Amino acid sequence: MTDSRYAAAIDALLERIDSTAEQTSGKFPHYGDTESGEWTTTADGNWTGGFWGGLAALGFAGSGEECLSRLSGEITEQILPRQNSDTAFRGFLFWYGAAVNHLVTGSEEAAQTALAGARGLLTSFNDRAGIIPLGADAEEAEAVGEGAANIDAVPGTVALLSWASEQTGDPRFRHAAVRHAQRHIELCVRADGSVCQSALFDTSNGALLDRYTHKGLNADSTWGRAQAWAMVAYAQAAQWASPSFLPTAVRLADWWLDRTPNAGIVSWDFAAGAGPDVPIDTSATAIAAAALLKLDRLVPERTDFRARAIAHVDALLDHLTPTGSHDSRPAGILTDGCFDKRRDFATRNELIWGDYFVLECLISLDNRFDTVRL
Repeated sequence: MTDSRYAAAIDALLERIDSTAEQTSGKFPHYGDTESGEWTTTADGNWTGGFWGGLAALGFAGSGEECLSRLSGEITEQILPRQNSDTAFRGFLFWYGAAVNHLVTGSEEAAQTALAGARGLLTSFNDRAGIIPLGADAEEAEAVGEGAANIDAVPGTVALLSWASEQTGDPRFRHAAVRHAQRHIELCVRADGSVCQSALFDTSNGALLDRYTHKGLNADSTWGRAQAWAMVAYAQAAQWASPSFLPTAVRLADWWLDRTPNAGIVSWDFAAGAGPDVPIDTSATAIAAAALLKLDRLVPERTDFRARAIAHVDALLDHLTPTGSHDSRPAGILTDGCFDKRRDFATRNELIWGDYFVLECLISLDNRFDTVRL
């Protein structure tokens, strides 16, 4: 892999940001058709909209183009009405859609929006159970509410609350962040370092009642994106909340590395096997690669983290359009993302968070921006 291929991939993704902005016209890109490049959008951002704002901010970090800074600011404004939504996925919305904008561009307006999201999350914190529950408005098909937890609710959320504590001097934010992260280890991380996506807990004390999954093959399998979300979540937690989370982040990463010896693109679920009829998930692979690059900075003696991240990125670029000289599709589409195989929903598509994480990896590897705190 040469830097020239990284540069070409960054250029393709910058082109994709431009074409997405033209196409979506103030709505949030959700998942895309990999042949036409047409996006299915949401009006309010669902749980994915923050990645669109973060992607624009990363585009600015990678290019210095002021129009991308402005675009990120416009998207940040659009998510502000979601500050009081009853969903733990506000961590995704306000970390990637506002805090990342602030960290990349220095925008004070973005910082205020991020703080609004953090305050909303803090009001949802159940101090008895030590957790922000999934919430009644969470974008899942079933088992949501005050007694439901989800590993997807840790990435972004713990970083956002910890950052808010740093910004305001209010220790309640960090207290909630630490307990939320700790409780999800108890609820979702198995003894071998693998992850079960979802759990039910006793709202009076946080005790585990049941493990299940919203999107994995079954409760005993490991959904690829659950493992990847946990990896990036605890790398963020070690960076922002407490270094005590670093051993968990390493344990999660080691489980992943032991099962991806060739560092290609993972199947949608680690128990699903492989083959032409089994969807892979470029988005899970991109998330994991970003987590490994963060861990490379946090645990510098583990040189394998960076090497394996690079191998994943190499594999991802084979799925980024154009994939060859005869590929006439729009540039910068990350193909083969699997949104929800369990429901056969968008199983071979472009996913907005996949675009975000592959660009985060690329600007880090091409030394354009230090992404360790993102």
